[in-house]
Amino acid sequence: MNKVVIATKNKGKVKEIKDILSELPVEVVSMQEEGIEIDIVEDGSSFEENALIKARTVKQYTSAIVIADDSGLEVDCLGGAPGIYSSRFAGEGATDEKNITKLLAMLEGVGEPERTARFVCAVAVVMTDNAHFIVRGECEGTIGFEPRGRHGFGYDPLFYIPEYGATMAQLGPEVKNTISHRVRALEKMKNRIKYY
Repeated sequence: MNKVVIATKNKGKVKEIKDILSELPVEVVSMQEEGIEIDIVEDGSSFEENALIKARTVKQYTSAIVIADDSGLEVDCLGGAPGIYSSRFAGEGATDEKNITKLLAMLEGVGEPERTARFVCAVAVVMTDNAHFIVRGECEGTIGFEPRGRHGFGYDPLFYIPEYGATMAQLGPEVKNTISHRVRALEKMKNRIKYY
C-alpha cells in the first residue's frame, strides 16, 4: 500500500484530508506521524507556490508520496485579502479568533452585497519519483457579520454559503467535506493520481 504524507502541522487540515481521502487505497499520515518535525518557510507569492514549497520540502525527508495544500480566504472588497496570509492575518501565530476579529473590523460598514468571498485551496503532490502536479479548488460564499457554528476551523464560522443558508461551521464535516474548496481540489488530485 502506498503511503501519503500530509505536509502540514494543522491538525484540523490533517483530519479533513484524511477523511476526504479515506476511500483511496493508501495509508495517509501526518508529518508528525512520519517523524518529520521541521518548520517550512512559505515564501511563495501564490497558494500554488506555497503548496509546492511545502510538498518539496517534506519530500526531502521521505520516500512516500507527499501532498501539501495552501489555502485561504479571498474577500473581493479587500482586493483578495487575506489571501495567502489567511492563517497569519492578525500577525504571526494569530489564533482563528484574532484573524476573524481583524477581518470583521476591516469589513465594518460594508453591506451584504459587497461581502462576496471565496475559499481557495491549491494542492501540490510530489510523487515517489519526484514528479509533481498542482490542482486548485474554490468554494464561493459571503462573509457574515458574526461567527456562527462550532464545526471546522479558521474562517469557517464567518463563511456563509447562501445555497445552504448556513456558515461552513454550521454545516458540519459531513456536508463541508462534499462542497469545500479542499475537497474540490482533492477530488481533482485523486483523479490525477490514478494516472501515476
